[in-house]
Amino acid sequence: MKNLIIIGARGYGREVYNWATQCKEYNKDWIIKGFLDDKSDVLDSMGYPVPIISSVEDYIIEKDDVFICALGEVKYKKKYVELILSKGGEFINIIHPLAQINNFSKVGKGIIICSFCAISNETIIGDFVTIQSFSGIGHDAKIGNWCHLNAYSFMGGYAELKEEVTLHTKASILPKVKVGKGAVVGAHSLVIKNVKEGVTVFGSPAKEIF
Repeated sequence: MKNLIIIGARGYGREVYNWATQCKEYNKDWIIKGFLDDKSDVLDSMGYPVPIISSVEDYIIEKDDVFICALGEVKYKKKYVELILSKGGEFINIIHPLAQINNFSKVGKGIIICSFCAISNETIIGDFVTIQSFSGIGHDAKIGNWCHLNAYSFMGGYAELKEEVTLHTKASILPKVKVGKGAVVGAHSLVIKNVKEGVTVFGSPAKEIF
């Protein structure tokens, strides 16, 4: 039996805790050991049955530990995942049982896919990607490492997100459109043409704002 440790105990970390308890692997392949967070009192009076064990920086990895990162900002997710990896940590996937992933799709490690997501056939999802609830990913789409897709995101067939892209709530990427590395797509935006690396776009149709 492995011991799952959740990186981050704030709002998103608490969501991931609850999703994890609904996964078929819970109490079968792993139990939840606790959280890593530098704010040791963040769960006080909330009644969670597992503790904040330590900060990420101070934690010493133990036998049978496995990890998932519950940080919503890409730069912090990458920072703390890489810190745990440098200590020899192993990451697992949290895929909610109410998510649908079609045949012949490929997913990496450290993935979080939440409830009521629909992942179509022949999609490729890289490492340490988060896909929030009610998102839809079309056939043959590609999602690079470290991307974060907030709730109700949509990608059409053959659309592509390069590494470290953030889609905010209800962002839509039309088929065959590519979003460059580190770009941010604002909430409710409709992306109809390729997005350059590192820019932020917003609107319908989405336009570069900075």
